[in-house]
Amino acid sequence: MSTNVEMKQNNGVSQVLKNRFVQGILASALFLQIGIWVRNFAVLLYVMEMTKGDAFAISMISVAEFAPIFIFSFIGGTFADRWKPKKTMIWCETLSAISVFAVLITLMFGTWKIVFFVTLISAILSQFSQPSGMKLFKQHLSAEQIQLAMSIYQTIFAIFMVLGPILGTFIFHSFGIYISIIITGIAFLLAAAVLLFLPKDLENDNEKKEITLLQEMLDGIKYVKKKKALTLLGLCFMAAGLGIGLIQPLGIFIVTEQLGLSKESLQWLLTVNGAGMIVGGALAMVFAKNVAPQKMLIIGMLGQAIGIGIIGYSTNLWVTLTAQLFSGLALPCIQIGINTLIIQNSDTDFIGRVNGILSPLFTGSMVVTMSIAGSLKEMFSLSMMYEGTAFLFIIGLLFILPIYNLKPTIVIESEISGKGSAIQNES
Repeated sequence: MSTNVEMKQNNGVSQVLKNRFVQGILASALFLQIGIWVRNFAVLLYVMEMTKGDAFAISMISVAEFAPIFIFSFIGGTFADRWKPKKTMIWCETLSAISVFAVLITLMFGTWKIVFFVTLISAILSQFSQPSGMKLFKQHLSAEQIQLAMSIYQTIFAIFMVLGPILGTFIFHSFGIYISIIITGIAFLLAAAVLLFLPKDLENDNEKKEITLLQEMLDGIKYVKKKKALTLLGLCFMAAGLGIGLIQPLGIFIVTEQLGLSKESLQWLLTVNGAGMIVGGALAMVFAKNVAPQKMLIIGMLGQAIGIGIIGYSTNLWVTLTAQLFSGLALPCIQIGINTLIIQNSDTDFIGRVNGILSPLFTGSMVVTMSIAGSLKEMFSLSMMYEGTAFLFIIGLLFILPIYNLKPTIVIESEISGKGSAIQNES
């Protein structure tokens, strides 16, 4: 019996991986992750070097990375709904590469402060590109295959959570800022190049009415409000964002205050957490066909709550490392569950706007608590901060319980058209 299940799961993975759209998006994501991690660590280490570790300058890197999510996520999602997804992704990655090389030239002959724009411009363009990738998954995969594809996609991110910092640090220390930026630009170009091999975008048979951008944005807000699953998902997003922001800056204090170790020991906690994410992503792939996305999300939220709660109380290194591993295992379940729920419960014409509304809820909540985390630490103990985060994850979990038995409300386009099997077997 177990052999039959395993064969079916392997069959599902191989079938999804034969899909040309999945192949293209995964290959593009691989090159993007190389470029992003080389860029992130090159900018971080270069700014630290140039400012002698100035805290304000370093915090501006995070501003350059997260500010576009507030400002451009909804706008980018609205345009992603208007434009053809393949073309949008190719143009965004190409423009990211061009901007990187433009910054390099300015850096060589002008001020070093221009380096912040490497992060800022590509972060802006990603707000247009990312929802387009979700749109391609929606158009060319069955409901059953979407969750499996998202599991594979998230596993790439998990792998780079471990390898990315090593790669970025090695390239910067070995070759310096100029070569790091060149490698970033080349990686972005390769991410665009692999997308050229995808089949053409689907033509929309329905003529769209000429409506303004503002009207489309208002329609997106109304759409999310009338969808119970998406509204509850937004509330779950907010709770998780508030919790993550509360402890995001405090990991170093778990190492130095709670465990009594040197600050350099933080890398071991992060490595174990990253390893847990890789294993969690692999396990999610195995169970993706048999576990509904909302159930996977609930498992992830509960796992994070338990892991974070234990970290907050533990004064033993091995207990803390075990909790970090457990937390890492749970995180892919949250990411995969959320993305799959968005895709399965949104019409193709609204995916960009839905993503553009929900993403800032998470990031905004995270930034709010991140900005006051330092002050709260002066008022409350480290343990209370972590238990508070665990409690917020439990609250987020409660928002998902009403849709525990939910079936996808939107039928996948490839299933409607009857072209699903033909598309799925393209290679």
